[in-house]
Amino acid sequence: MKTLKITLANLLFLIIAMPLYSQSAASLLRGMDDLMSAPKDKEAIVKMVLKDGSGKEKVREAIMKQKGQYHKIYRYTYPEKQVGTATLSLPDDIIWLYMPAFNKAVKVTLLSKSQAFTGTDFSYEDMSGSSFSERFTPKILPSTDDDIYQLELMPKSMRSRYSKIIVFLDKTHLYPIKMEYFDDNKVYFKSATYEYKKQGNYWYAERVIMKNIKKDHSTEILINKIKFDQGLDDSEFTVENLKPKS
Repeated sequence: MKTLKITLANLLFLIIAMPLYSQSAASLLRGMDDLMSAPKDKEAIVKMVLKDGSGKEKVREAIMKQKGQYHKIYRYTYPEKQVGTATLSLPDDIIWLYMPAFNKAVKVTLLSKSQAFTGTDFSYEDMSGSSFSERFTPKILPSTDDDIYQLELMPKSMRSRYSKIIVFLDKTHLYPIKMEYFDDNKVYFKSATYEYKKQGNYWYAERVIMKNIKKDHSTEILINKIKFDQGLDDSEFTVENLKPKS
């Protein structure tokens, strides 16, 4: 009888603690989202280094502009064959792609969002403006590192290409240090590592490396000459603005 009472007491504790535990996980994920979307706007030079298993590299450069959380544009400036290619992310997970060869912008379909973002190891889903809190339900996992929170993110929608993401968060500032991605077969297939830097009032990912384990391929993103809160105009983030001005 005593054992039964202990078991019931433990069960009652878990029932009471579970909402608090879930709330804590949700607040941690929102904290990460808030840190990543804190600037009113930002502009930077983005360098991308694509590397295959043999070490062969391809280098790209783009101008990135972002206003708020949901408006973001990438415009490639190097190499020559990529010049003019641009992507525009808008609210409600809307993404447009402009390719000079077709001389028009096309809307990226739901199916295409799981595919590679302009040939990199990031998907269009990775590059969307939607926050992690909007797309995933978090749960705290045990961590062996006292300086790191570990979260398991489960997708809220079947539209995600990921069955789950494991996030390793810096406890002091709540920026991501690493993310591990699992495909729809629950197989770990790629990871992202982050190096964050503070400039003025804002933290930003100065360096990100996305590694695709299945393909033995990686994409490194380096952020240079970043500027915050310049007062970028809404007209910068329109489909019409994707086409280069002659």
